[in-house]
Amino acid sequence: MNRYLVISPHGAEDCLHVMDLTVTAGYITHYDWGCESGDHTGWLILEAENDEEALLSVPSLVRNKARAIRIRKYTPEQIQEFHQKI
Repeated sequence: MNRYLVISPHGAEDCLHVMDLTVTAGYITHYDWGCESGDHTGWLILEAENDEEALLSVPSLVRNKARAIRIRKYTPEQIQEFHQKI
């Protein structure tokens, strides 16, 4: 499985509806939200097979605005290996 950061922006006018849909989908406790700060975006880190699967965590109402970014962590040893390959 790969890890993804899902970024799901939405407008203030859709905010509560997006959150209601996220509750229904079962992902509400997995998201962090910036709405109270005026940044109507939800962020989620999850494991998925691919981008498309990761985006299924986003309500279809705003899925076309969302992005799924594959992320990973590196060890100091891996960074050193990268330097050696240059």
